[in-house]
Amino acid sequence: MKTNLPDKLYYSIGEVAKAFDVNASLIRYWEQEFPIIKPKKNKKGNRYFTPEDIKNLKIIYHLVKEKGYTLDGARIALTTNSKISETVTLIDRLEFVKAELLKLKESLVEKDSE
Repeated sequence: MKTNLPDKLYYSIGEVAKAFDVNASLIRYWEQEFPIIKPKKNKKGNRYFTPEDIKNLKIIYHLVKEKGYTLDGARIALTTNSKISETVTLIDRLEFVKAELLKLKESLVEKDSE
């Protein structure tokens, strides 16, 4: 799962929702359901997510959307499986390598056709 977020200190809920291709309401719901997501809020109540929140959202997204866990199951997995964060990081790296290899393959095919 590629999130395409620039390196920043804080991300708005709109940026986060767009990066994960979900509604902002789902992000707010996950915030209520998972205590590891703690965005900062300004005086108006706007949420600002830190890179740590994004990392935790990636883990939750992986468990719920990609693996098909229920919210209860994801909560249990987060508390019992200490390596889940490493697994999600590894998956991100592998997806990046795959994308780079596909670009390389495309460029080779273009050169052969010339």
